[in-house]
Amino acid sequence: MSGFKLEQTLPQQKQKANSEKDWVSELLQKEISFGKSFGNKKKEDFYSELGVLLKAGINLKDALALIQENQKKDKQKAFYGEMVEALVSGRSFFELLQERPEFSEYEYYSVKIGEETGTLTRIVEELGKFYERKNEQRRSLTNALTYPIIILCTAVLVVVFMLRMVVPMFEDIFNQNGVELPAITRMVINASDFIKNYGWLVLISLGTIIALRKTFSQKQWFKQGKDKLLLKIPYIGSFISSVYLAQFTQAVALLTASKVPMLNSIQMVRKMIDFYPLNEALDKVEKGVLSGTSLNASMKESKIFDNKMISLVKVAEETNQTEYIFERLNQQYAIEVQQKSKLLSTLMEPLIIVVIGLFVGVILVSMYLPMFKLSSVVG
Repeated sequence: MSGFKLEQTLPQQKQKANSEKDWVSELLQKEISFGKSFGNKKKEDFYSELGVLLKAGINLKDALALIQENQKKDKQKAFYGEMVEALVSGRSFFELLQERPEFSEYEYYSVKIGEETGTLTRIVEELGKFYERKNEQRRSLTNALTYPIIILCTAVLVVVFMLRMVVPMFEDIFNQNGVELPAITRMVINASDFIKNYGWLVLISLGTIIALRKTFSQKQWFKQGKDKLLLKIPYIGSFISSVYLAQFTQAVALLTASKVPMLNSIQMVRKMIDFYPLNEALDKVEKGVLSGTSLNASMKESKIFDNKMISLVKVAEETNQTEYIFERLNQQYAIEVQQKSKLLSTLMEPLIIVVIGLFVGVILVSMYLPMFKLSSVVG
């Protein structure tokens, strides 16, 4: 979290600890936002700092001014400066969030309720926790996949090198001596010829797909296909589902704590979470609740909600403990995400090594089989 000037309210010891943070740790925790000027990491910092300042008794305008002073980039200083000027002119905080595209309807509505009920400090703190957990879940997913992906890319380069450089040398030897090639050797040589003749075309295609990824990601059909495909991948689909369910339960817990009706909470969360299977499920739930069906019965119609969630939601409806139940669900899913991320990283690494080892083994065996015939011909 970035620091702010509050010598009067923060202990000197805490300030010293913050100033001595490891720069490597801070670098790893930064969000790669690709053009987003106010991404989830900045929102986490913003709400967390604002919550501390408000809790210390500083008014909202002065708190935003303090945060503005500690921004290093002119763009961010101007961003907070506009908010301070709007507050000075008599605008309310939730009106600022509503007008700015950087903030979601979820944030605007939560802050509006906080200002109207006098619980703004608590709402801001909860928003900080929400984005903190959301960023933590994203880092868990990134950490689980980064090392296996690096191993996979390295191994693929090794296989391509063998097909492009090693196999052609053996092929020349076999052709010069007229050795009859086994089927497995012919298959590997054909793969080598394909890499040699069309490898550039494959690279251009991959580069084009990466370059157009941002454009495709805005298309509804692409989002739907990508998200559905991710859910079908063994274990990874279950892991990603847990990540979004953790975000869903945390958002509902915060909204119900702000006295937002359940139907409105579902509508707002559906706009906030960009995951098609969950959005589709929430749309069905919304229609079911509007038709008079209970929340837990409406959730049964969608496979993304597991029996644990449905059972606890039923208890919440019967005991009127919605906020508490969704907080408990969020804690359970957060723990589940951590456990699955560790297991995913542990499983993928040896699995990739075994698969790539098989490819390398097939190439070596296919090249050495004709060598036995070659030795007999030479002999």
